[in-house]
This record gives sequence, C-alpha cells and structure tokens, in this order.
Amino acid sequence: MMINPDSAKPIYIQISEWIENEILNENFKPDEKVHSQYKLADMFNINPATAAKGLTLLSEEKILYNKRGLGKFVSSDAKAIITEKRKDKTLKRLIQEAVLEAERLHVDEKELMNMMKKTINERKGDAT
Repeated sequence: MMINPDSAKPIYIQISEWIENEILNENFKPDEKVHSQYKLADMFNINPATAAKGLTLLSEEKILYNKRGLGKFVSSDAKAIITEKRKDKTLKRLIQEAVLEAERLHVDEKELMNMMKKTINERKGDAT
C-alpha cells in the first residue's frame, strides 16, 4: 500500500490502516514489534510526527501497546479488535448503502435478502 497524500483521508489514518492490514495479513503477529515512527516516516516519505500520530491512534484503540524504551508492539487481541471495528464501520456502511439503493429501485426486503444469499453462495463456490 502506498500512502496517498491527495486522499481526503488523513495520512495518519492511512498509516494506521496500513498497520492494521499488516496485522490482519499476519505480517505483524501478536507481541511482535511494529515499525517505529522513524521507520514508517522513511518508508512512506512522511513526517515522523504524522507516523507517530498513526501509532498513537492504534495504541488508544488497544491494537498496539507500548514497552517503555522498546517501542510499540501488537496486542494479543489486535486482530479481533480490528475485525470488530471494521465490521461496525465498513460493513454497516455498505449494508446501509445497499438498503438505500434497494429502496430506490423498489426492491423489497425478501428480494434483497435473496440477492445477498445468492451472492454469498457464489462467493463460496456453490451457487444455487
């Protein structure tokens, strides 16, 4: 992932999401040290203070924890925290958008649910 300075999303949020993705992809494992603010700043060509803000955000969310003098480490339940956060934030938004579009197209609840079930089955590889 590259940081997009032209994005409406603040760079420190992009940094925190990059680290979250690395955790979800198991490139950073529980109790493993993550990159320092200086390493992140060098990797993404950003200000170290911006990188620090992204790390601080993850610490506030209990995804990372600090070992005094050693840096930031991945918490043991980081994946679960990230998963729950993204389910609440991303999936809820996408579902709300789908429901709104269904209403615009006069698709009733039963038809929408059938479409969702069909899509899920297709993703599983056993479309019915």
